[in-house]
Amino acid sequence: MAHHQIVIVGGGTAGITVAARLRNADPSLDVALIEPSDKHYYQPLWTMVGGGIFRPEVSGRDEASVIPRGVKWIKDAVATFQPNENQLTTRDGQAITYEYLIVAPGIQVNWDKVKGLKESVGKDGVCSNYSINTVGSTWKFIQGLKEGTALFTQPAGAVKCGGAPQKICYLAEDHFRRSGVRDRINVIFTAAGPRLFAVEEYREVLEKVAARKGVETRFRHNLTEVRSQSKEAIYHHMDTEEEIVIKYDMIHVTPPMGAPDFVANSELAGEGGWVDVDKFTLRHNRFSNVFSLGDASSLPTSKTGAAIRKQAPVLVENLLSVIQDRPLTAQYDGYTSCPVVTGYDSLVLAEFNYEGRPAETFPFDQAQERFSMFLLKKFGLPALYWHGMLKGRV
Repeated sequence: MAHHQIVIVGGGTAGITVAARLRNADPSLDVALIEPSDKHYYQPLWTMVGGGIFRPEVSGRDEASVIPRGVKWIKDAVATFQPNENQLTTRDGQAITYEYLIVAPGIQVNWDKVKGLKESVGKDGVCSNYSINTVGSTWKFIQGLKEGTALFTQPAGAVKCGGAPQKICYLAEDHFRRSGVRDRINVIFTAAGPRLFAVEEYREVLEKVAARKGVETRFRHNLTEVRSQSKEAIYHHMDTEEEIVIKYDMIHVTPPMGAPDFVANSELAGEGGWVDVDKFTLRHNRFSNVFSLGDASSLPTSKTGAAIRKQAPVLVENLLSVIQDRPLTAQYDGYTSCPVVTGYDSLVLAEFNYEGRPAETFPFDQAQERFSMFLLKKFGLPALYWHGMLKGRV
């Protein structure tokens, strides 16, 4: 049986950032990280991959290259947790004990919760930005559409970056316009929720963007089935319960998402299957040697890499306090950010906290569409990610 002082579950944005910060703070810490993947992807770039700005491979690097020096990589996946015994079991049957546990495996994409989606995504006009295996098909179908209906969906429940489903819709619309085919294409954006964005200041701006672009918005529409043979999207109306059918020529689907099954089925889970942590300290509400951050945590904020950038230093400071038997003083205020691309030269940089109030970085009104913020997303944020966050520097 293996034993480590600190075990991190997940080698994505949250896991790598925390591992780097821990090693920077104290190189003597015994840190192990469990991650089965060979590749690490900067997923925020997939919006731009779907819009034809970057090729898919630009978003990825070898997992081995991002794991901090001195951290032991256990190339396996977790099957079950036994938190009362400070132990977990991997898919390969390996039992690992720990003194402290950090749970950061990300969010699970539930393709099979939309009937017909898993079988059709990537072909017959059905595409999705939410997998490295399918993101290339988004640009292929956007580029190939010359007339008809382009349909974009947003499901009920939490997804990676709540504004992301809109981004690809706006990029596609911009491409149709620049290609001279916009007049022959009906662009429809459907959402299971009641509005385009949760924060009022940004919602008003994005509604104007959709109106200016002639994007037809339909709310309370939850996609339940894709019939690729007949090119029909089947919706359940969240209020009236009726079934609604929309014909399409291409459809970009944001699939339903949820907590990973091995988390949701464990004693660590709380409401909704997420890891049940205090929203300020990121410490588990029942197991005092367990912490969590990122998409798998119960933190009531948007699930974005920008949120992790603010969560990671809080978690590390509080974990070190626990190890050194000091009170927990660091607090996370719910900060998150969603750079909403509104075209090939414009972006609204939404930043806000738990209270739904803007918490903006720059000394100007970020609710305005700006070319400078588009350049920030295209060039600045990827550099910040690879050279800052994953190194534990920012």
